[in-house]
Amino acid sequence: MSQSFRINTNVGALKAYDALAKLNAKAQTAQLRLASQKRINNVADDTSGFNVGKSLDSKVTIMQSAQRNVGSAQDLLATAESQLISMKDMITQIRGKVADASNPTADKDAIAKDIKSIAAELASAFNETKFNETTLLASTANGAGAGFTFQTGVSSTDTIKIDYANGLAGTASGSVDGASVAGISVAVKDGLEQLGSVASGTIGNITDVTAGKLDGLENAIDASLGAIGNYSQRLMAKQDFLSSAISNSQSAYSRLFDADVAMESLNSTKAQIGAQAASAMFAQLNMAPQQVLQLFG
Repeated sequence: MSQSFRINTNVGALKAYDALAKLNAKAQTAQLRLASQKRINNVADDTSGFNVGKSLDSKVTIMQSAQRNVGSAQDLLATAESQLISMKDMITQIRGKVADASNPTADKDAIAKDIKSIAAELASAFNETKFNETTLLASTANGAGAGFTFQTGVSSTDTIKIDYANGLAGTASGSVDGASVAGISVAVKDGLEQLGSVASGTIGNITDVTAGKLDGLENAIDASLGAIGNYSQRLMAKQDFLSSAISNSQSAYSRLFDADVAMESLNSTKAQIGAQAASAMFAQLNMAPQQVLQLFG
């Protein structure tokens, strides 16, 4: 007997119902992806893709934090560099005043006071040069003595230690024309104290400030500026790498998670048309067993 004459179980209608259910599920999946703009809305959509994508997303978050760390390190170095250049200019100013003191008609007492005043400002700069309450030129609890370590990659071991103040920071301390300074190196202490010792306005006393110890202070500043330049170059390379790595990781994440809107629109339309056809056929197949009634006419 033909299957269409089975009235207890309408196999054809059941198959049409199954096809309709599958088409409706495809339409719903496509519509959900269009609504969320996501290809993967739950783990079952793509288990391996979900795991890979979440791993990429985690790495991007860490790299973005590392990128901010690099930016902070660059700002810290820029702050220290600006002050050190200013200090070097002050030393040059002192050398100019020493040269002025060789003029027999110069007011050597005024020159000596100027030198001591500049020396006090130099001493103050070691204490007061800070970046977000972090001392940049002297050793303190959170100062430059031990260097500054920043995480610059995904791994916690991917770090850069910025230590530019070896010749500046230390354990020595002193006072220059009323300005106290601590956490400085011996070379810095000796240079500052030599400037502060210019008490009298004699040419011999003034020219003594250029004899050795001031050179040591200036050499320490020059060494720190050179180190800052080297660290800045490394940080720029880190910044370029992180920008590229973040962009590439986000691109890979997008391919896994972001929906192809055009394709999902096609899938939705196709599934809806198929569901309409399946609904019509289901209705016809559901009524097919009524042909049996003709046998009782």
